[in-house]
Amino acid sequence: MKSHIKSIATATLALLVIYSAKEAVALPQKIDNSVTIAQSQPLTDTLIIPGERVGPITRTTTKRDLVKLFGASRVVDKTISGAEGIGSFAATQLKLDRGRSLLVVWSDKTRTKPLDVRNLGSAWKTREGIGVGTSLSQLRQKLGNFKLYGLGWDYGGTILLDNSKLSRYQGKLILRVDAATNASEKFPNDYQAVLGDTTFSSSNRHWKPLGITLAEIIVVLNPSQE
Repeated sequence: MKSHIKSIATATLALLVIYSAKEAVALPQKIDNSVTIAQSQPLTDTLIIPGERVGPITRTTTKRDLVKLFGASRVVDKTISGAEGIGSFAATQLKLDRGRSLLVVWSDKTRTKPLDVRNLGSAWKTREGIGVGTSLSQLRQKLGNFKLYGLGWDYGGTILLDNSKLSRYQGKLILRVDAATNASEKFPNDYQAVLGDTTFSSSNRHWKPLGITLAEIIVVLNPSQE
């Protein structure tokens, strides 16, 4: 990666390098009889506040809290691989319907301190109305003109928030876009023009035919100190 590109998004890439949920392995569930499981209530709060909370999940939420909130049957422990297959990290999948599922990544195997929340369904939105499926044109309305990484590599489509209208979310929110299915086949020239380890303006004309939408949101709650 070129040195000037590194300096543009050091914080974003540091977060992405440490954690990647491309592969997740479910673990046998251990029932903690000391936890009193209340009748789970329908989840109505689907607000994302970067750096603070994802619905009822906050910086201090534990695995035990998830069980109390949603019931043991909806909570599944997993282990996810680090970026490029390096390392592994404890995670817990919350299985909810209507686009409300998510994955909590923990600081360690005790599952008592959430690092981030990811794999968010389409029901989750920021105060600005940003969620999975938000179009590129809508993102430009909310962020202004911004820069993002080219497609087709590990950090492809990552939006750089530092010079956008949402720069206050830098280090707290990671947004990654992707092209529509088969866009690379339907519009090969445009697709090739925005590939690779470099940055592009969101106003670049080659994005338009590709059907770009927000594909991934990662909400950082407790940044790693590494």
